Amino acid sequence: MSTIDIGINQVDRQTIADGLKSLLADTYTLYLQTHNFHWNVTGPRFRELHLMFEEHYTELAVAVDDIAERIRTLDVAAPGTYKEFVRLSSIDEVEGVPEAAEMVKILVKSHEAVVKTCRAVLKPAQQADDESTAALVSDRMRLHEKTAWMLRALTQ
Repeated sequence: MSTIDIGINQVDRQTIADGLKSLLADTYTLYLQTHNFHWNVTGPRFRELHLMFEEHYTELAVAVDDIAERIRTLDVAAPGTYKEFVRLSSIDEVEGVPEAAEMVKILVKSHEAVVKTCRAVLKPAQQADDESTAALVSDRMRLHEKTAWMLRALTQ
């Protein structure tokens, strides 16, 4: 880390950045999962799910950049390899191509996992008075909670 003075000490910046690295890994993994499902969904709800998944992965692509840039703002290197993302992510890769209904269930679980990661990152950010990270993470958490809710509605 270089010398920066943004009112957050080095130890706290590293702790927050480490949490953000997990959030970045989860977000990127969810991006890949969603994009995969967008490409491979079939069945009577094809158009609806294909378009919904596209909306989701497009939003996630922006989020990946926002999270990585926040890590860099804290003067920590952002992870950027599949190997690092696999190690850091709480979301498991999906084998094969599930049926459309199963895709939706998997995405619910993945969005809920990201919410849990957000909650874990939020606490150290709040304790360090890092409002920028707290706002980013809070916004991400709200979006993933809402997306999980909307996807759950498709399973009933």
